[in-house]
Amino acid sequence: MKKAGYIELPAVKGMQANMPYYTVMCPLNLVAGLFTYTDNSLPPEMRVQRVLNKQRIPEMKDYILENRDCYVFSALTASVDGELEFVPAKKGVAFGELKISSNSRIIINDGQHRRAAIEAALQDCPSLRYEDIAIVIYHDIGLERSQQMFTDLNKYAIRPTKSLNILYDNRDSFSLLIKECIQKISIFSGRVESEKSTISNRSKELFTLSGIFHASKLLLKNIPHEDYPETLCYYWNAVADNILVWQQAKEKTLSPLDFRERYICAHAIALKALGAMGNQLVRSVSDKKLWSENLRFLQDVQWEKDSPELQGLVMIDGRISSSTSNQRAFAEYLLKKSGWPIASEGRTTQ
Repeated sequence: MKKAGYIELPAVKGMQANMPYYTVMCPLNLVAGLFTYTDNSLPPEMRVQRVLNKQRIPEMKDYILENRDCYVFSALTASVDGELEFVPAKKGVAFGELKISSNSRIIINDGQHRRAAIEAALQDCPSLRYEDIAIVIYHDIGLERSQQMFTDLNKYAIRPTKSLNILYDNRDSFSLLIKECIQKISIFSGRVESEKSTISNRSKELFTLSGIFHASKLLLKNIPHEDYPETLCYYWNAVADNILVWQQAKEKTLSPLDFRERYICAHAIALKALGAMGNQLVRSVSDKKLWSENLRFLQDVQWEKDSPELQGLVMIDGRISSSTSNQRAFAEYLLKKSGWPIASEGRTTQ
C-alpha cells in the first residue's frame, strides 16, 4: 500500500546476474497510476519503451471483463529509478516488504499494454481494484540499462504458433467446433498437425490445424451459426471426395512428403481458396446432398505446383505466394472452373 514518503508492497527478494531484484504483489488500482511513461515525442534512442499501441487496449480490456472468473495476466516487469529498501519479515528470509520512494520514477520494461488494459477495465469494473498482479522490479541504473532490459525481455519471447493457440483455446467456441468436426471429417481425422503452423518434411500429417481453422472461417462467412457443424462436415467431406490427390495421400499411395512438395492442394492457401469458394456454394445450394456433385469439377483441376495455370496465380518464381490477394485470386480461379453462375454481388445463382 501507499504511505507518506514511500510505497510499501509485499515482496520476495531474489538475485539475478549478481544483482537483487524483487517480485511484488500490486493491487490493480495501484498499477493503473504507478508508472511513468517516456514522452512518445522523444526520438526512439531516448526512450526505454515502444510507443503504446492504443488499438490493442479495447480487445485486452474486453478479455478481462468477459472472463472475470478466469482471465490470466502474467507479471509485469519494471525498473525503479529511486530509493528501494527491502525489509524482510524476519532475519534471514527472502520475503517481506519492499519500500519504494514515492518520488521514484517507475517505468515498465515489459507489459505496458497489460497495464493500460487494466486501467481501462477498472473504469468499467471498479471491483477489480481488489485483485492483484505480480510485478518483477529491478533497480534502474540508467537509460542504457533500461533499453537493454527491454531488448533482452523481448528477444527470446516466441509467440505460440497459430495451430497451438487454437488447440489449447477451450474458451473460443469456433476453436472448439473445429477440433470437434475434424474428428468427423475423414480426410482430416488423424492427419492434422496441431502444434505447428507448418509441417516438417518427415511428418506424416497432411494439413495444419490453423489452415483448416482459417479456411473454415471463410467457408462459414454469413452462414447461420446453428448450421456450422453440419456445413463443415458435409462440405469438407464433399471436397475430399473430389480431390483425387487428397484420396491418394489418405490411402498412402502418395507419401506426405510428395503430397506437400508436388501439389498446391496440400497447402493452406488451397484450403483457404476452397473455403472462400465453397461459401458461394453453401449459401446457394440448400440441399447438402448435392454438394459433392457440384464439386465434381475439382477432379479436373491441375493441382500440380508446376501446372501452367498456377504460374503467376499462386506460384511466383517457383515458390508459393500466400498473400491475401493470391488466395483471393485462387478462389476466383476455382469459382470460374466450377461453372457456377455468379451474380453481380459475387454469389452464385443456382
